[in-house]
Amino acid sequence: MEYIRNTINILKYNIKALLIFETISKILISLVFIPIAIYGFNLTMKLTGYTYLTLENINSFAIKPLTIFFIMIIILFLTIVALFDISVMLIIYDASYHRRKIKMIGGIKLAIEHIIPLLNPKNIPVAFLLLFLIPFLNIGVSSNVISSISIPEFILDYIYKSNTLSTLLFTIYVVLFSMLINWVFSIHYMVLEGDSFHDARRHSSRLIRKCQIKDVITIIITQALSSVIYVAFIAFGLFCIYAINLIMRKHLIIESFFITIVGVFIGAALIIYTIFSTATNYAVISGLFYKHKKEKKECIVKIDYSEVEASNGIKIAIKRWITYVSILAILGETVLTYQIISGKANINIEQIRTMEITAHRGASSKYPENTMAAFRGAKELGADWIELDVQQTKDGQVVVCHDANLMRVAGINKKIIDMNYNELSQIDVGSHFDSKYKDERIPLLDDVIKFAKLNNIRLNIEIKPNGREMDFETKTINIIKSNGFEDMCVVTSQTYSVLKNIKEIDSNIKTVYVMSIAIGKITDLEYADCYSVEETNVTPNLVNIVHNEGKEIYVWTINTEESIGKMVDMNVDNIITDEILLGKKIVAKKKQGSMVIEFIDALQTFLKIE
Repeated sequence: MEYIRNTINILKYNIKALLIFETISKILISLVFIPIAIYGFNLTMKLTGYTYLTLENINSFAIKPLTIFFIMIIILFLTIVALFDISVMLIIYDASYHRRKIKMIGGIKLAIEHIIPLLNPKNIPVAFLLLFLIPFLNIGVSSNVISSISIPEFILDYIYKSNTLSTLLFTIYVVLFSMLINWVFSIHYMVLEGDSFHDARRHSSRLIRKCQIKDVITIIITQALSSVIYVAFIAFGLFCIYAINLIMRKHLIIESFFITIVGVFIGAALIIYTIFSTATNYAVISGLFYKHKKEKKECIVKIDYSEVEASNGIKIAIKRWITYVSILAILGETVLTYQIISGKANINIEQIRTMEITAHRGASSKYPENTMAAFRGAKELGADWIELDVQQTKDGQVVVCHDANLMRVAGINKKIIDMNYNELSQIDVGSHFDSKYKDERIPLLDDVIKFAKLNNIRLNIEIKPNGREMDFETKTINIIKSNGFEDMCVVTSQTYSVLKNIKEIDSNIKTVYVMSIAIGKITDLEYADCYSVEETNVTPNLVNIVHNEGKEIYVWTINTEESIGKMVDMNVDNIITDEILLGKKIVAKKKQGSMVIEFIDALQTFLKIE
């Protein structure tokens, strides 16, 4: 109980300074630091002669001396910013532990004084902790500047589908997790006691010895509790809105006012939760730091706070203006809420562009991928498009299969290019998914196109060359044209030269460049009519660049509600997913308007407001 009280005191004693710093920090990172990093990267591309980056030219860009120099600068920059962000929090918590009041400016001043001696070449490995280890393990103790770093979903999907890679990843994760837990107090020792990173790691490992499991549980429970408290607060707010509606439904103006007040508190809770999620975890870690120090009778270094102690209060004028602005905001929102509840305001917003859903390899979450069963399932689930992959057999037939080797889908270690179609057509590619699909075979592209034409569904045909094919692009285009299917499909590839070959065969065929890396002005790729981009590379700026050229952007492969919703908000043109129904549901929902409107609509439905 004493530890819990101390941790709460650490968090709240200088809460004003912490709140101001965390708010300003998030704003600066979003509006200053990230734009500076992006500008530097774009400048590097320009100076090295690159207008865009894809998987096919990223290696040549990466080995340029100027690129290497920029990467070193950006790593140094991000390390300093992350170290500064965490250091200010630790200084504020240390002042709170010693019951000393401190201003935000004082915390920043002391953090700078304590960081400068740490900017020593021997401390360079701290970048590994700050920029890789913490965000990779993602246990809620990352800095604001690195909290958004994540592994692309397509890489994780690839790893999870391989037992060997999954085992290797798990082993690496366990090793790294062990390192992080043992080093969790390293930054405390560096900032508060001036240790080098080497000494800080050693002291941290010694301090947490025999307490690792207990401390991990404490951190996880803290995160869970903060989430529960936030959800409970939201639930209470919705209950209050429901009660207000029941009591005051005949007095719409009064009802609107009180609903607005509750809405403001719900919004404030979201903002506070976002700002303090990281800060709360560091408060817990700081509490553990001082707890273990006392238990092991290790000296707690005291910092001189006499020159930076906070003065009492905030200027009356600032308080007055904050009050005025708050009153005006509440009154304005009350009017808007009244207009919506009374039905006098209609703020539904229709999407400018039609957004379509593509079934990735057919309905591959419910049927064996790239089979007729998966394609029939995609049609039944209402997909607008089917994405499929084509390979070429030894005798020149164009067949539908993602992998060049049959090991994953059939358990046979043979390559499609080494087999004639008669032999290939006898192989079962459904049993690996479920025994009830044992009769599924690898279909011909011609058969799939006939099915698609009959069922009025469009195809995204990805050509996957391995270098041994003969007239692969020509035969694919001939199959499409012989079926009169040119206007119902796009031909795509991750190999740009394939798109060039297609345009030379028939310039009217619509081509799409499949990109796992897409940076810069990708519209300079003249042989691509559209772009299919991996989710983590898609930004509002990239979407605008593509749309301003009158082209479309597809996104692959996104399967969560959060990811799909994010892409819909960016107004992409086509979402490639394994979860067809989820994609259709979110797109339909978003077309009704913004998140705010959806919340109000849901609230009205919940309350049954007339």
